[in-house]
Amino acid sequence: MQTTSPPRRGFDDAEFSQRTANAQALMADAGLAGLLVMTEAEVRYFTGFHTLFWQSPTRPWFVFVPATGKPIAIIPEIGAALMRGCWIDDIRTWSAPAPHDDGISLLTDLLLPVAKQGATIGIMKGHETQLRMPLADWEQLMATLPGLGIGDATGLVQGLRMVKSTAEIEKLSQICGIGSAAFAKVPEIIHAGQPLEESFRAFRIAAIEAGADDVPYLVGGADRGGYADVISPPSRRPLQAGDVLMLDTGCTWDGYFCDFDRNWAIGTADDAARRAYDVLWRATEAGIAAAKPGNTCSDLFQAMSAVIAEMDTSGGDVGRLGHGLGMQLTEQPSHAAFDTTVLTENMVLTIEPSLSYGNGLMMVHEENIVVSANGARLLTTRAVPDLPVIG
Repeated sequence: MQTTSPPRRGFDDAEFSQRTANAQALMADAGLAGLLVMTEAEVRYFTGFHTLFWQSPTRPWFVFVPATGKPIAIIPEIGAALMRGCWIDDIRTWSAPAPHDDGISLLTDLLLPVAKQGATIGIMKGHETQLRMPLADWEQLMATLPGLGIGDATGLVQGLRMVKSTAEIEKLSQICGIGSAAFAKVPEIIHAGQPLEESFRAFRIAAIEAGADDVPYLVGGADRGGYADVISPPSRRPLQAGDVLMLDTGCTWDGYFCDFDRNWAIGTADDAARRAYDVLWRATEAGIAAAKPGNTCSDLFQAMSAVIAEMDTSGGDVGRLGHGLGMQLTEQPSHAAFDTTVLTENMVLTIEPSLSYGNGLMMVHEENIVVSANGARLLTTRAVPDLPVIG
């Protein structure tokens, strides 16, 4: 269990007021008369509306950030009570689902004055975004508002969310500590002969007991000398001496994720697995050292790749070696050769080098950090430098 007092849940209204003000300043620079968001993380970012009800695809949810003032919610009536507990005041609802008019009339009424002015609003059009409403409804909305301009606000919103507030970092530190405590229990709860799916179940229980609200993401693999697949569901295959086991978890606390993994050998480890682990541990060190303000995500990628190349010259087939972290398991930016995002203080990132070795095997290592003025600060408890052996 966590021994220190956790941060308070939720945020003060001042947090959301500042987020909105920051967005409105950028909207003014971009010539946007408003910002329309409709996906879970963005709605929560501007309002504090936190619910698992997003698991249902039945109903759309809309929040409009005007040029001045508080955001306006256009949401199904089932969410009204929760939204009224948030910091915003203007909440417009309808009885949903209503396939003939799922909030479109209300949204049209809100945007009509903007359209009559021939003004432009922003929506998120780019990478890692989605239109969370029926395309037919979107087409109807555009046909009804012919004077409305639609600009791309992807960079604006993702840029805001990349840099965390002090309160957000406290929550991320809390869940990273919980995840670290659960990983520390692995040698006690996982053993040779245990089916992999039972190992997964034991870890989930350990994470909940350590204080996690949920373990919505747990992947990994295990096989002799290493693993070749890290995203498939766990099988009933028992862990065996000579296996390398990896667990990669995204536990949550108050709506914020950790995302890191650990590797263990079962009974014994061969030289190839030990070497792969050593290379990745040192590649992680290189990534942590490079994670300082002024460097780019590409710099992090190159720093890790230079160490990985000691054993694997494939050039990073997984596409990237880490990413942003926060309300979502993976956020912008990406530690990849193509990503020139400049690191700034209070970005929370994963450092995630991986390599291929042997006959189709791979290994992945991951830590979570926050970028500070003096470089990176670990949020996770750093993995040991040598491949640990269970049993």
